[in-house]
Amino acid sequence: MDKRNLTLLTDLYELTMMQGYHLENSVNETVIFDMFYRSNPNKNGYAICAGLDQVIDYIKNLHFDNDDIEYLRKTKLFRDDFLEYLRDFKFTGDIYAIPEGSVIFPREPLVKVIAPIMQAQLIETALLNIINHQSLIATKAARVVLAADGDGVMEFGLRRAQGPDAGIYGARAAVIGGCVGTSNVLCGRMFDVPILGTHAHSWIMSFPDELSAFRTYAKTFPTACTLLVDTYDTLKSGVPNAITVFKEMRAAGIPLKNYGIRLDSGDLAYLSKRAKEMLDEAGFEDAIISASNDLDENIISSLKLQGATINRWGVGTNLITSKDCPAFGGVYKLAAVMNEETGEFIPKIKLSENAEKITNPGNKKIYRIYNKKTGKIIADYICLEEENLSTDESLMLFDPVETWKRTKLNAGSFETKELLVPIFKNGECVYKSPSVMEIREFCKKELDTLWDESKRLAYPHETYVDLSQKLWDMRYELLQKYNYQEL
Repeated sequence: MDKRNLTLLTDLYELTMMQGYHLENSVNETVIFDMFYRSNPNKNGYAICAGLDQVIDYIKNLHFDNDDIEYLRKTKLFRDDFLEYLRDFKFTGDIYAIPEGSVIFPREPLVKVIAPIMQAQLIETALLNIINHQSLIATKAARVVLAADGDGVMEFGLRRAQGPDAGIYGARAAVIGGCVGTSNVLCGRMFDVPILGTHAHSWIMSFPDELSAFRTYAKTFPTACTLLVDTYDTLKSGVPNAITVFKEMRAAGIPLKNYGIRLDSGDLAYLSKRAKEMLDEAGFEDAIISASNDLDENIISSLKLQGATINRWGVGTNLITSKDCPAFGGVYKLAAVMNEETGEFIPKIKLSENAEKITNPGNKKIYRIYNKKTGKIIADYICLEEENLSTDESLMLFDPVETWKRTKLNAGSFETKELLVPIFKNGECVYKSPSVMEIREFCKKELDTLWDESKRLAYPHETYVDLSQKLWDMRYELLQKYNYQEL
């Protein structure tokens, strides 16, 4: 894909803070920032992490060119010595992240940045912009795919996306979340994902009659002949004409593969059932019946309950915009500052009158804990970097807020996996991103580690993110230090 310099894709206050650090001679002060989110989108039981590959491209290309510096100079906000410093600016720190396609939960770091404070500060906005958006759409796609229950879901939302980038990267995220492909041709080219689609009503209307339009389309695309049947009258005209064309193809010896009809309006449950009866009676039992028309996971679930015979779903606006939950609440918070004399990290905590906004301090890592017999997720466990979990010892899990809620895991009954993996070390990328289709397969396996109760579309079971005793004690000591009373 083409590389773009997105260095100025940042909020102004990142740059003004950088100038302040520069004036205070704290340019090389090493800090830790965590990116995390506080609640699952769509009241879901989980989220899907996406966007890391674009973050990698952004970090690799991070620099201020001459035009950037001259633009900043014209704002009259920045000192000449600071602007000259920016000429040689590049990222030299470490980044750890949870791989794309992973199942994730609230309050655990998705990305950990260890870097000089000016570098760590600058990348905040772009990192949040990229990962918030793609994680939102990937999560929405996973919900839609779950509702489709094994049927193919096609991402059809480009024309309704909030601009070209949202259309391209939203489609990428939708495929990660489980869609079989996208109508977005540029996304297909950039990320080597399947492109899918049929034709519009205008195709039908441009011909003297519907049957002529169908015949021409079948002649043009004999191995991908899906006909839109609702331009005039679905059951009296569209489906009968489609059947006529399919009979003509069969009589001509053309193999009928990947063929069928698409419904885009009307009562999709009723029309699909009647269309299925007509196709079966004509000997086309394997014809695909696809549907579009402002679908989402709730409508698809309802149509399934009504016995709709649709087996492929084109989902557009509600998916590409995540219309019912249009933002992913990722945040980026300072967790520690290095003591220059000792090299140790001093933990930092953000307090709030809202207990949900209190951060977890220190240099942390995350373990995912699985039931050894089932392979399902029991909980995620955030601990300090120096801590290690052993499956040969029992483990006590406790809720970090309602601490009386405790679960003891017996030695040998669980397995663990460390979630954060190194992406950049000393400014050099040490991670190779899989292809989008490989990430999609990984995401499918990740979803299989969730209990069915956690995947419910409504009122899902909560997967707990617990703290180690050492991390909880650190957090409590800092709360006491600032005389904070948690209710």
